[in-house]
Amino acid sequence: MPIWIFAVLLLLSNVGVDITSLVAGLGIGGIAIALAVQNILSDLFSSFSIYFDKPFEIGDFIVSGDSSGTVKKIGIKTTRITSLDGEEIVIPNKELVSSRVHNYKKMQKRRVAVHFGVEYDTPREKLEAIPGITQEAVEACKEAEFDRCHFFRLGDSALEFELIYYVNGNDYNTYMDVNQMILLGIKERCDEQNIAFAFPTSTVHLVK
Repeated sequence: MPIWIFAVLLLLSNVGVDITSLVAGLGIGGIAIALAVQNILSDLFSSFSIYFDKPFEIGDFIVSGDSSGTVKKIGIKTTRITSLDGEEIVIPNKELVSSRVHNYKKMQKRRVAVHFGVEYDTPREKLEAIPGITQEAVEACKEAEFDRCHFFRLGDSALEFELIYYVNGNDYNTYMDVNQMILLGIKERCDEQNIAFAFPTSTVHLVK
């Protein structure tokens, strides 16, 4: 029972009012009040947790569950974010505190994995040249750092390669610009070496 209700009942009792029926009536009502207070306190604690722990701040791009966007307002009960499509998403603070939140604004580097395949009839010497070709394409972009490139799988219709590189910074548009520049560089260098990219094909063998 909240303290202020207890104080009022004590005051009424001291002035001679029979509070027996009031106390009995507050038995059920007190439970409802306690539940309401519990929800309010839960919202407050969630808000305080976000304020002091700072898992994200206004302007950060976050992903929580199926929702993603830029944080615009952190309130006592809810946090409002703006999605990439421009819509406003209102998320209860209790949900953000109890779930996993990905904060891309705090990311210093973005790891990028690129998979591509070349035709099966590509000679070995050209296959061995592909890691160097991709490294040249990555190092031509000052915002990117080359990590590795390997011929890693015999695919159904292609000899598949995996390229790993890092983009410095957390801006999504910068990442897209860098990725585009690297892919264009790989395509240009492969064309110069007459290395053809593969696409899904089927070979049919006819037996008389």
